[in-house]
Amino acid sequence: MATEINVNGAATSSDWQDRYYHVDQILDRPGPRTDPSFLAGDEVKDFLRNKCKILVIGAGGLGCEILANLALTGFKDIHLIDMDTIDISNLNRQFLFRPADVGRPKAIVAAEYVMKRVPGVMVTPYYGKIQDKGDDYYLQFNLVICGLDSVEARRWINATLVNLVDPENPESLKPLIDGGTEGFKGQARVILPTVSSCYECSLDMLNKPTTFPICTIANTPRLPEHCIEWASVLEWPRARGDEKLDTDDPEHIGWLYSIAVARAKEFKIEGVTWSLTQGVVKNVIPAIASTNAIIAASCCNEAFKIATSSAAYLNNYFMLIGTEGVYSYTFEHEKRDHCPVCGGEALEISISRDWTIEQLIELLTEKQNIQIKKPSLATPGKPIYFQQPPQLEEATRPNLEKKVLELVPDGGEVVVTASTLPFSLSLIVTYI
Repeated sequence: MATEINVNGAATSSDWQDRYYHVDQILDRPGPRTDPSFLAGDEVKDFLRNKCKILVIGAGGLGCEILANLALTGFKDIHLIDMDTIDISNLNRQFLFRPADVGRPKAIVAAEYVMKRVPGVMVTPYYGKIQDKGDDYYLQFNLVICGLDSVEARRWINATLVNLVDPENPESLKPLIDGGTEGFKGQARVILPTVSSCYECSLDMLNKPTTFPICTIANTPRLPEHCIEWASVLEWPRARGDEKLDTDDPEHIGWLYSIAVARAKEFKIEGVTWSLTQGVVKNVIPAIASTNAIIAASCCNEAFKIATSSAAYLNNYFMLIGTEGVYSYTFEHEKRDHCPVCGGEALEISISRDWTIEQLIELLTEKQNIQIKKPSLATPGKPIYFQQPPQLEEATRPNLEKKVLELVPDGGEVVVTASTLPFSLSLIVTYI
């Protein structure tokens, strides 16, 4: 259940002499890359340490690093949101947690730990979902940093911050700094809602989940992953019937592992392990602590530059590739005119005249630059198919088998929505 808690060990306001000596070297005088609006001296230091309010979303591997960096840099009013509890598998890289914390909310434990170790810092945790909070909550912050592992959550906060912007009120623009890691790869980016490209603009850059053809899995497996997929996709429903596979249940993972090992032995394939089995069925990519540290440092560096104007901030995308050495580069990702969040223009799609509504929905789910799960469709005048509520889903279900051409004329508009996303996508449909 979502809870907002005043944690133990409230922050103290005591600062010792030269506590921020190294940070003050940057803030006491302008430099060659200083923003023209930078005002060196006590005013900027007072804003950073006493007035700037920052929100961190996510208290996992990346979030722990971000939280510690911000506190040690001089940010003293930090709010933290996370909906997860601590699992024993988190302890190898999420360094704010200890074995005794297993089962407790990440946000609360992380806040307690940072306030205990860094005097003067106040971390206000919220154990719950970002969707629980309204516009007024997000408007109170000077900037937002995301350390999330969920594309859906990133899309939600991105759209929410874009929707908050009021052209008549400059204070309504809340910079979003987004960090993400995937094994030895990572990225950090600065998003100025409505000004620069948003997260939705770059959706087509996301890697597609790895899938294996069923015929390969069933008949000619060559990789250990093929054997694991065979066990989970084909053997589980055959042997276990309607029992739902729980990827967090050790007994279920153990069953899949033993079946996959037997399959691998039959085809003389090596490499099936317990951890690989768990990774394949949960689509887990191993988290690398050093990658988290680098990306968190980049995110916090940008937060410091934006908060103080002491240097030019990133414009607007930093990429780290650590798979074969250490390589990084930056580039400016451009806005998409037909971005449903910040672009304003409708997206044109061409489909066959024989396509059904069900096929169109499948396209919207899988198309790289759309990726809307469980989309609901409507024309400006009438519903086509709604996923919710159940009564409306049942009433519009017969349309799934109808051809799109029967319901939408050539060049007609279709409005796509989803309950998980706070925006709508406008499609212009043409037929080929």
